[in-house]
Amino acid sequence: MSRSIDSSNEPEKIGDLPVILLAGPTASGKTSLAIRLAQSLATEIVNADSMQVYRHMDIGTAKPSAAQRAEVPHHILDVADPNEPFDAARYLEVAAPVVKSLHERGKIPIVAGGTGLYMKVLTRGICSGPTSDPETKEYLLRDESEKGLAWLHSELARVDPKTASRVHPHDRQRVLRALEVFRLTGVPLSLHQERHRFEQSIFPTIKIFIFRDREELYERINRRVEVMLESGFRDEVENLLALGYGPELKAMQSLGYRQLAAHVLGGLSLDRVVYLIQRETRRYAKRQLTWFRADPEFHSFHAEDFEGILSWISEKLSNR
Repeated sequence: MSRSIDSSNEPEKIGDLPVILLAGPTASGKTSLAIRLAQSLATEIVNADSMQVYRHMDIGTAKPSAAQRAEVPHHILDVADPNEPFDAARYLEVAAPVVKSLHERGKIPIVAGGTGLYMKVLTRGICSGPTSDPETKEYLLRDESEKGLAWLHSELARVDPKTASRVHPHDRQRVLRALEVFRLTGVPLSLHQERHRFEQSIFPTIKIFIFRDREELYERINRRVEVMLESGFRDEVENLLALGYGPELKAMQSLGYRQLAAHVLGGLSLDRVVYLIQRETRRYAKRQLTWFRADPEFHSFHAEDFEGILSWISEKLSNR
């Protein structure tokens, strides 16, 4: 039987001090800019990149170096193993207390990264759906055992195509959860989320989006992939595989890691790997641009306009 839930699930407002959201496409220069801004504003950086949360995944995620972290404290880096489930709900769980702690010390955090969903749930909350039901979960696990995860994903595509299009077929946790929500309530998870609408802010925000000309951004992406490989990206993937983190894991399905795992395990040529990573990273950058441009609260600046960005932040803070 379907059961109704409170689909609003509105978050509790936490504080009056703002957070600065610094977003932009991959390879646009967010890390170095965030460090300069944090130094100028005497504050700290909170990571909002979904891959930099994982341990052992440094080169392929362009994680801030030890030297950069020594310049400015960074938070929410290396907080999960690659086989550990980590999603937007988990991000909110670990990031919100960090922001609150910084506010208590009178600091205005810079939340920097390219994962728009993480920024959204941090500032607007999350629609989690109904409480998990052991009986429903047991039926789903039985279906998985008998028919496989691919069948479950196809079932999700049938009952909730919007969620299925966003969830990778290998993302077992999210596939199971979306199907559980549908079977418990008779309503797709995507519809629960649309009803939630993320209308109430947990933290006030100052939103900055940095951009570069397309040709320049693509050149930076292509060169960064080359530098990653020169810096030992292949060795990093080999080490992950040796540690038992297989290519089926969600983290190992991410950009670069998926292609290099296929190279190490299946003989995909390195030239082909470079081409695929560069191409898929450019496509990812396009999706990021679409996401952030859909939010009118983001104020756009060229990535090199440090003085303009700092001046605009100062103006916003003085008006509060």
